Amino acid sequence: MIYGPGDSRKPVRLEHLSWTRIRDLQAGGGDMLLLPVGATEQHGPHLPINTDTVIATAACDYASAATGVPVLPALSYTVSVGHTERWPGTFSIFHETFIHTLREIAAWAVATGWKRLLLVNSHFGNDASLRVAVDRLRFDYVNRLQIATRNTFNLTPSIWEYFISDAADLHANKAETDLMLHLAPDSVDMSVAEDDPDRTTETIFNYMVANTSMNGVTGNPTEGTAERGKLLFEEIGEALAAIVEKARRETAPVEWHRTAGVF
Repeated sequence: MIYGPGDSRKPVRLEHLSWTRIRDLQAGGGDMLLLPVGATEQHGPHLPINTDTVIATAACDYASAATGVPVLPALSYTVSVGHTERWPGTFSIFHETFIHTLREIAAWAVATGWKRLLLVNSHFGNDASLRVAVDRLRFDYVNRLQIATRNTFNLTPSIWEYFISDAADLHANKAETDLMLHLAPDSVDMSVAEDDPDRTTETIFNYMVANTSMNGVTGNPTEGTAERGKLLFEEIGEALAAIVEKARRETAPVEWHRTAGVF
């Protein structure tokens, strides 16, 4: 597994720890968790269906190795309805199910002593639901859980600029192919990679991917390289690590405590 430029530290995977080790981690001041949020969906003829999960998990591993903040098992069944059933390999849940799942995970985090949760997302289709979930959770657990979401594809302006450099409505494009050639090269088949243009640049309505792409791709994956993937991944990892380091110490700008029950 790739963690970062150096291997002096390894990520803390919560799934590999016993409850006693988790208790000791919390007793030492650990109160924050990272939750990788990916997807299980078609990524064109050349990339595996776990692409988004691989990227989200690798980014969290990088940040965990740098900061010591533990990583939860990835959430891999998420909102991929936009890909329809046209191409095999997509397994989706609906927005309401996804939001409810996040609320239940957060409830268990709070009940077992965690106070900060960062959702690290690598799938565009999850963004709207994640924002709704965060809005509800910050209300439900005011002063009990600090909650936020970040997307690996737009952690910095330069990362976002590169992601959309070949397609604004990107999917399985150059950037994602770069990353997978670096993170999981054995799962990429460049011999069948095919470019497909972004057909949404002048559209008004939102369309299913089946109505905008011929092969499940939007962008130029044939331009992907492992060398660029390494550089892009390190930029993502460093940006996320900096966010996590700041988040593990952040407090609310204004102190306020709920004094009465709500609903």
